[in-house]
Amino acid sequence: MAEKKIAISIRDLEKTFDGRKVLDNINLDIYQGEIFVIMGGSGSGKSTLLRMMTGGIQPTAGKILFENQDLHELNHAEKEKIKRRFGMSFQSAALLDFLTVEENVSLPLSEHTQLTPKIISIIAKMKLNLVGLQGFERFMPSMLSGGMKKRAGLARAIAMDPEIVFYDEPTAGLDPVVCAIIDNLILDLTKKLNLTSIVVTHNMESIFRIADRVAMLYKGKLLEVGTREEIRNSQDPIVRQFINGSIEGPIKLNEE
Repeated sequence: MAEKKIAISIRDLEKTFDGRKVLDNINLDIYQGEIFVIMGGSGSGKSTLLRMMTGGIQPTAGKILFENQDLHELNHAEKEKIKRRFGMSFQSAALLDFLTVEENVSLPLSEHTQLTPKIISIIAKMKLNLVGLQGFERFMPSMLSGGMKKRAGLARAIAMDPEIVFYDEPTAGLDPVVCAIIDNLILDLTKKLNLTSIVVTHNMESIFRIADRVAMLYKGKLLEVGTREEIRNSQDPIVRQFINGSIEGPIKLNEE
């Protein structure tokens, strides 16, 4: 069996804000081609971890390694070059209201490549087709439903043919049917485009639908990492309470 290649390696990672440790000694390997889900409650540190992996926040200590390069030790030009190999799907979709759907998807290509407008338009249309939005190129974001905005944001995230796509709460605010559509898109795109997908979510149905492996963060610490079945069958009382949504257990309402 071939050895799995590591996409991102996290070593001894810590982050402190105003004397409060938000992430504490995180060690984690994320493998190429997998869908890796980071779950945890509000204040667990999952969004901070995501922002550090994408180069947006500097760690207090530790390393985030991409191809054995510490992302946060690179100079600005080197870091930007690495970040162009990443795609980001935002919780709010983050579409620019004054641009059409196609123009939103085209934006990374216009900013970071020397491609002609005609080629950029062809690529944007291809990406929109991949997420099921063919025919909506000239629509404005205000004309789209919530699920369609998410799909347009996903098309923009894959516009530059990234190796790794980060998803911040991709199904937040969506009804169960649209959630399933977005989940199936993540599964489909990860396989078709040979992506590594890193998903931050607390939607348990989504987690058990898409994850190859899951990491549970709790109070800034990495509590458990495993396949979705290993997490489903976890004996850790915190993990069990979280995935079952129980009010009984070690997680208290007023502890954050």
